[in-house]
Amino acid sequence: MVKIGNFDLDEKPAIVSVIDDDPAENAKAANWLGANVLELRLDLLNFSDLEEAKKTIERIKVNTNLPCIATNRLQSDGGKWEGSEDDRIKLLVDIMPFVEAVDIELSADEDQRNKVIAAAKAAGVTVIVSAHDFDGTPSVEIMKKILNHAHEAGADIAKLAVMPHSTQDVLNVLQATADMKKPVCTIAMGEIGKHSRIVAPCYGSRLTYGAIAQAVAPGQIKIHELKSALEILF
Repeated sequence: MVKIGNFDLDEKPAIVSVIDDDPAENAKAANWLGANVLELRLDLLNFSDLEEAKKTIERIKVNTNLPCIATNRLQSDGGKWEGSEDDRIKLLVDIMPFVEAVDIELSADEDQRNKVIAAAKAAGVTVIVSAHDFDGTPSVEIMKKILNHAHEAGADIAKLAVMPHSTQDVLNVLQATADMKKPVCTIAMGEIGKHSRIVAPCYGSRLTYGAIAQAVAPGQIKIHELKSALEILF
């Protein structure tokens, strides 16, 4: 069984909304549009300190009652964090008591990654270990190896986002997804892979990411459109 907060991902996939600015208001909008989970992009929110982050999350919970994923994305994985790696990891660990899940990169330093995962396990927080390829799509076998590596590292959910250059690339993502025995989130980014955000859950992807208004990742579909599509399929 895998959950984020009280949302059971074994019952149906979750629509995740990325919150990257004006968190309280955007969280309310995401909730109204149909999001199930919020991803707080700490590298984009620029909290002045932990107390501000805690108060903001409390406001979000009062307004929406949605579970939250804390993400402090590395630049190499598409993030905007500009501080030290020690500070990046410290913020993720410190915010753990206030969220239901944490996303840490597979590419992060192993000791730093293990520190986040150990803190999450101790706090009963769901662990997402993520990998990103913004240039292409590896073979099915390599994608499965990446996802398995994420699980071996301690992931409850292994996440992989790739950039397809053909419909065959998208089919390969779906094949890798279907072959996995443990919980995964898979995304084929960009216009070619846009439909994967609706279709991948049919093959086992537990999360799909939607936009409130402007997409924060290539090929993101708006939340209410995702919700309508997934209600037909699930």
